[in-house]
Amino acid sequence: MRKPWIVLVLLFCNVVIFAQNNTLFDQATTAYNEGEFEKAIGFYEQILTNQKHSANLYFNLGNAYYKLGEIGPSIYYYEKALLLNPGDSEVKNNLSYAQNMKLDAIEEMPESAFARFYNATVAQLSFDQWAYLAIGMMFLFVLSYLAYYLLFGATKKRFAFITSLVAISLCVVSVVFAYWQYQENAANNPGIIFSREVTITSEPNERSERIFTLHEGTKVNVLEKLGDWQKIKIADGQTGWLPQENLKLLKDF
Repeated sequence: MRKPWIVLVLLFCNVVIFAQNNTLFDQATTAYNEGEFEKAIGFYEQILTNQKHSANLYFNLGNAYYKLGEIGPSIYYYEKALLLNPGDSEVKNNLSYAQNMKLDAIEEMPESAFARFYNATVAQLSFDQWAYLAIGMMFLFVLSYLAYYLLFGATKKRFAFITSLVAISLCVVSVVFAYWQYQENAANNPGIIFSREVTITSEPNERSERIFTLHEGTKVNVLEKLGDWQKIKIADGQTGWLPQENLKLLKDF
């Protein structure tokens, strides 16, 4: 059991870090509005060193790098923002602008009916957001169920009963969607190419066949790792190997 003074010290440290992060965020916003984008990036990165991660922080970093014309980092931070808040339309819009500036135009594989349904529904929230929604619906179900027994009048009871049914149904759906999203998140290991140009080879060595070339800002999925090499897959289904120094993983929170 922790001693009271240790708890107080930890609480004080958290308050100090929170205040420091708010100050840094305000300084970064001021620098960004004044056109000092590199300075703003410096402030945002200081917040990251305090282990503060948020969709807004990554979105602002993406904007700052986009203003500097650095496509790889801008796409990288927009994608990280979407991992935390998949349904954010503003992030998606800015990401599309940045993607239009990259060199690689990869035709994606046709989506199945389930994939279209998944992207239109499940992918709109992260798995923890679906979990929070499930908890909220469970609380609503409990309150509605209690109201059914405590309220008087047929109309009020009917409304409470219908509300409880809707809430428990949405709770179950949210749990299922949270599980699907968690499985999808665990199965994928996305990354962004940071080198201006990198050659993808058929095997994890420089002597193997060169099969295609990728450029800065292209999103890939890392399938496996062997030494300093990583096997990647791109949107059209092609796979190959590249040195790991050429990309940055998105899930490095």
